[in-house]
Amino acid sequence: MSITVKLAAEIRAKAGKGASRAIRREGRVPAVIYGAGEAATTVHVEEKILVRLLSTGHFMSAVVELELDGAIIRTLPRDVAFHPVSDRPIHVDFLRLTGSSMVTVTVPVHFVGQDESAAIKMGAMLNIVAHEVKLDCPADNILDEVTVNVAGLAIGASIHIGDVALPEGVKPHGRETGLTIATIVAPKAMRSGEAETATA
Repeated sequence: MSITVKLAAEIRAKAGKGASRAIRREGRVPAVIYGAGEAATTVHVEEKILVRLLSTGHFMSAVVELELDGAIIRTLPRDVAFHPVSDRPIHVDFLRLTGSSMVTVTVPVHFVGQDESAAIKMGAMLNIVAHEVKLDCPADNILDEVTVNVAGLAIGASIHIGDVALPEGVKPHGRETGLTIATIVAPKAMRSGEAETATA
């Protein structure tokens, strides 16, 4: 499951570049909440707290509960714009979540079981092809990573995201079902032997 973080927000009374610059001078970052068939809501959040959340590396796959006028709005960060020189965040887009909605997220792939892998103990290598995968998830079951156990894989095996057991309702996005995420590569000595046999 994705982590959930809380972030206080305030309504942005005025739109436009001038108003946004004024908000940033106050240590705030303009933002917009959109989606779920509702009108977009313009808000602003505290820059220091946003920067701290961004530094965790999980912000873009976290469910962000925006506290706005006493209400909680469940959202998923969709885009963060940064200043080209200072690299400070200058705008954030939040997608409003409802229990029935599906969202597409990009999450890291975490590999386990190398220590128990007979193939790797024989000298094979885990060749990671994709460090991230794109998934379609229900709004109430958003993953923050995919874990793949390679312990039982033989030399020469390929791992596709479509072969990985995912929680109910979660599936690879679009054509990514056939995406190869890793292979178990034969030891160099074995590959050299095969080449010599082929040329004999």
